[in-house]
Amino acid sequence: MTSREKILAAVKENQPGLRDLPNLDLFYQNQDSAERNLKNFIITAERIGATVYEVECYEQIITQIKSDFDLKGKRVVSAVRELDAIAGEYSGTDNHDLADVELMLLPTHFGVAENGACWVNDELYHERLLPFIPQHLVFVLEKEKIVPTLHHAYELIADKFYGFGAFIAGPSKTADIEQSLVLGAHGPRSLRVFVV
Repeated sequence: MTSREKILAAVKENQPGLRDLPNLDLFYQNQDSAERNLKNFIITAERIGATVYEVECYEQIITQIKSDFDLKGKRVVSAVRELDAIAGEYSGTDNHDLADVELMLLPTHFGVAENGACWVNDELYHERLLPFIPQHLVFVLEKEKIVPTLHHAYELIADKFYGFGAFIAGPSKTADIEQSLVLGAHGPRSLRVFVV
């Protein structure tokens, strides 16, 4: 018997016994209301650096964006048809065309109250780069599509087929450089979520 075989045999003999999977019923008791999910989502998202606005219509989104940003001479790209009044639609095939985008307006599938993240995948837009390339990112999220926990979120995406998907929360940030917080290190410098 070689030393490799001896090691593998020893590992096989010392396997722990099988255990039952944990009971996750705790996460599904007391289903939170849409209002509670929204409140928790806002608290968490703002804690990690995002700005969240509750709005009634797309006109309010346009008004708020114009108030928050000086977009004169800056490129704004949208994948939200209702916001075309302030943006151009990206329909190109060359990602280099996105290098100068100041503001990107994107829809989301749903939000997660537990971590303030929004789920996006290639069903909404085929270019993976869209949420990561602009200086500033805006998500549009429907209020009824906020789930309380990641357990609920994974149930929604478990049987879906997609080539790309991501939970995105807050602006891009890192504290790796001299332990100093830097926003926009790997992606957008700001994230705004408009809950309609």
